[in-house]
Amino acid sequence: MNEVKIRKIIERVIEKIEETVNLPVEASGRHVHLSKEHTVQLFGSEDQLTVKKELSQPKQYQYQQRVTLIGPKGIIQGVTLLGSARGNTQVELSKTDAVKLGLDPPVRESGDLTGSASLLIASEKGVVLAEESTIIAKRHIHMEPADAERLKVADRQKVAVRIMTDRPVVFEDVTVRVNENYRLSLHIDYDEANACNYMPGTQGRIISLE
Repeated sequence: MNEVKIRKIIERVIEKIEETVNLPVEASGRHVHLSKEHTVQLFGSEDQLTVKKELSQPKQYQYQQRVTLIGPKGIIQGVTLLGSARGNTQVELSKTDAVKLGLDPPVRESGDLTGSASLLIASEKGVVLAEESTIIAKRHIHMEPADAERLKVADRQKVAVRIMTDRPVVFEDVTVRVNENYRLSLHIDYDEANACNYMPGTQGRIISLE
C-alpha cells in the first residue's frame, strides 16, 4: 500500500471520528411551557391547542397558537408555545428579551423556578399572572446514555464547548443532561447564537471537562 492510499485512509478515519464527536447546535428562541391550569385559563383546554410541528427532542412539539408576554416595561407578542403541559408554567427568555420586558430573571436550568421572575401571559381569551415562572435558560447538552459513554461525560457534569463557525466562541459551564429519551443537541439562546454567528447546521465540540 503506497503512501497516498495510506494518507487517504487516515483522512477518512479522522473525518469519521470528527463526525462522532461533534454536537449539533440549536438556537432556542423565547418560548412558553404552560401549566394545565394556565392552559385552561388561556385556551379553555389543552384539546383546543393545535400541534404545528414536532421538535428535535422526542415528545416535544410546538403549538400553532401563540401568546403575548407582558412585563413592567414592555410587551412581546407572538411568543412560541411548546407542549405538552407542565406542572408549572415556565417562560424562557434571552437577556435581550428580559430587558425589553423590564425583567431581571435568573440564569437557571429548566424546572428551577423558585425565586424566578414573574410576568403576565395573555391570549385572545384571557390573561394570567405567571408567578416565579421566568428564567434565562442555562445552556445545556441533551444526550442519550450511549452518547454520554462515547463522549466520556456524565449527567449534570459541566463542560466547555467550542462552537465551530467563522466567529468561533467557547461556551463554558455547559450542563450535560443525560436521558434515554433525549437526542444529542447543544441548546443555546439567541443572544448566544448571535455572539457566535450561528446558522442552521452549526456544530460544536466538547473541549474540556469540569
